[in-house]
Amino acid sequence: MVLEGGLERGVVEEDWRTLLKDLITKPEQITEKFRIDIEPLKAVVSVYPMRVSRYYFNLIEEVGDPIWMQCIPSPLELKDPYGIEDPLDEEGDSPVPGLVHRYPDRVLMCVSTVCATYCRFCTRKRMVGRSPARLSMDEWAKQIEYIKGNPSIRDVLLSGGDPFMLPDETLDRILGKVRAIQHVEIVRIGSRMPCTLPQRITPKLCSILKKYHPLYVNVHFNHPREITEESERACGLLADAGIPLGNQSVLLKGVNDDPKVMKELLHKLLKIRVRPYYLFQMDLVKGASHFRTRVETGIKILESLIGYTSGLAIPRYVIDAPGGGGKIPIQPNYIVAFDKDKVILRNYEGNIYVYPQPPIEEEAIAYATPP
Repeated sequence: MVLEGGLERGVVEEDWRTLLKDLITKPEQITEKFRIDIEPLKAVVSVYPMRVSRYYFNLIEEVGDPIWMQCIPSPLELKDPYGIEDPLDEEGDSPVPGLVHRYPDRVLMCVSTVCATYCRFCTRKRMVGRSPARLSMDEWAKQIEYIKGNPSIRDVLLSGGDPFMLPDETLDRILGKVRAIQHVEIVRIGSRMPCTLPQRITPKLCSILKKYHPLYVNVHFNHPREITEESERACGLLADAGIPLGNQSVLLKGVNDDPKVMKELLHKLLKIRVRPYYLFQMDLVKGASHFRTRVETGIKILESLIGYTSGLAIPRYVIDAPGGGGKIPIQPNYIVAFDKDKVILRNYEGNIYVYPQPPIEEEAIAYATPP
């Protein structure tokens, strides 16, 4: 049986390194499948590199479709009047190179600066594909020493680039050093490889990852067409290794800013054992403003989901605040009014309900009385 990308079942797990030698990196290669004027794209690629796995490229059905928009350069990237190179001020929160310490109990380690496919909306567009492929062992050591020296850090997220671009042995070494730190309770990995190069998820990789539980993997799917037989296989291998999977989507104009599309994506994710986790409002990243929607669009999508599908399928809609303010949840307002006696609520159908508040005095007495 032949799967996406022309691979036969049974050999997919051995071929990811070979597949990385056959990437789409030049506009001229696009014309192998689509007849377009590539001249405007050359200027874009000279500023923001292009890289698309053959697997993901083969998911494109026509010029301008939701897969195309995410991976093929657009002249609009050079006509962005609003974007910021480092919109989340990650560099301002980096005590050592490649490590972001924004929240009190957790840090992000950038362990790679390359991906199998470069998303045109990437928050780290300023660095992905334009820095060395990976940080040096010396830089990783400095990150790990920083974590060792800060006992408040209980949660470490490996990001990039894509951590799964690292060789198995290198990833094993990094995970081992992080897990050896006594106060680190949780290790997480953020990767888009299950979506853009699912052949990377192999039994060998999963056997390495399962050594470091509790370990979580957040994947990144934005459109229902990205969920294929191959991506289901990849997520299944991770889930069978006991790894909880969450999905982080970005709300993208023309890609998934439609309630029906988003609902289909979320339902398909649950079917492949991936829990919808975050829906991100598009960051103010330089070169990607054409992907931005209004916040009302995201709220309307949530209102189309809440009450109409299970809570398992509903992600948290958040804005990662410009300037390093962190993730701020944005939800529809179901509170019509409230005072000391009652809360007036509307449900998903617009019906009004009253929830009585407990008396303030009794509440205060209850909290003040020892058990």
